[in-house]
Amino acid sequence: MGEAIHVEHLTKRYRLGSLRHETMLREVITGMFRKRERREEQTILAVNDLNFKVDQGEVVGLIGRNGAGKSTTLKLLSKITYPTSGKIHVKGRVASLIEVGTGFHDELTGRENIYLNGSILGMRKKEIDQRIDQIIHFAGVEKFIDTPIKRFSSGMRLRLGFAVAAHMDPDVLFVDEVLAVGDADFQKKCLTAMDELRSGGRTVIFVSHNMAAIENLCPRTIWIDGGKLRADGPTQQVIASYLATFSDAQRSGYDLEKVANRGGNGMMRFTRVDFLDERGEPTSVFRSGEPIRVRFHYKVNERMKNPDIALAIHSDLGTRITTVSTWQAGYYIPELEPGVGSIDLVIDTLVLQPNRYYLSMWISAVEEWFDVLDHCIAIDVEESDTGTSLGRGLHPKWGLVYTPSRWQLGPPVAASR
Repeated sequence: MGEAIHVEHLTKRYRLGSLRHETMLREVITGMFRKRERREEQTILAVNDLNFKVDQGEVVGLIGRNGAGKSTTLKLLSKITYPTSGKIHVKGRVASLIEVGTGFHDELTGRENIYLNGSILGMRKKEIDQRIDQIIHFAGVEKFIDTPIKRFSSGMRLRLGFAVAAHMDPDVLFVDEVLAVGDADFQKKCLTAMDELRSGGRTVIFVSHNMAAIENLCPRTIWIDGGKLRADGPTQQVIASYLATFSDAQRSGYDLEKVANRGGNGMMRFTRVDFLDERGEPTSVFRSGEPIRVRFHYKVNERMKNPDIALAIHSDLGTRITTVSTWQAGYYIPELEPGVGSIDLVIDTLVLQPNRYYLSMWISAVEEWFDVLDHCIAIDVEESDTGTSLGRGLHPKWGLVYTPSRWQLGPPVAASR
């Protein structure tokens, strides 16, 4: 069918630090020397000599940890930003779902923004006229479509942005973490829309941390690590190699200070996490039905108020099983001064079925992220040895979570004559 995307020696270098604006001759002269001295140490290769091809009609997954260069690669392919060096060839009409909703104007209504955003994406007015009802229904914002979009929630804006781009009938579609948009019902709509594009012979590159979605949609997957191509091949093989690089299981503690792939502004950081048994002793054994204590050690670099500390548990294919946090539990953390400390999460009954799981954790406040560690720890949950109180349901084939239950047979009912 021919190539839809051809990438040769693609490189993107970013300069770190803020830009200075010298206004005096003295500042300009000293700035010249300052910049020359630190130019090399204040740059980062977000994408480093990347090479790959995608044929027309292929659906390709793009995976990697936070900061690996996935989103930058999609922005380069979409011409949102331009490469430092290398060549990109993309054939056909392109739609990008990278920062959906960024083309909206707050003072315009949802309906007016559909026309605005659609025209930005390259749609003609006639095309939008034909599809506007489908777009509104897909986004699920019928009641608010003639309301100024500044009154929309962030989720409504994202859904509307995805709906516009999904209905522009592109030849090539770039999608970045669509599963983070909206609720479960809308996520299902998104996956169905991408599956229909695949069935229609469209080319799709799909970025996600959800390995189950990648495996379901993408026969081929590209793994990027540190801006470089780490693997490119059949999805199951690439995912298996990718997940094998996470922290080894069966350890009672993990040093997190030197973890490179992390997000957040650094005002507060995780330094270590320890797993303790019900007696408070270090443990490397995690069993279904038993209690577990997780001790998070942290360092506060700047004074802050009421941080939220959270832990998410993912299956071996990246599906989020549950999230627990201080905010969710109604546990208020008072103002923290610079220094070090720890906080314990107590799980009275570990309801995970025997299997391998991956843990993510973060520290945040309202619209601010201090530290984000995705899939930073792997643990293996084993069967309990506490007897038969858990019944016979401890096996991965019964699902991801064990649900304690009781059964009670009612009295016999006489058959009617």
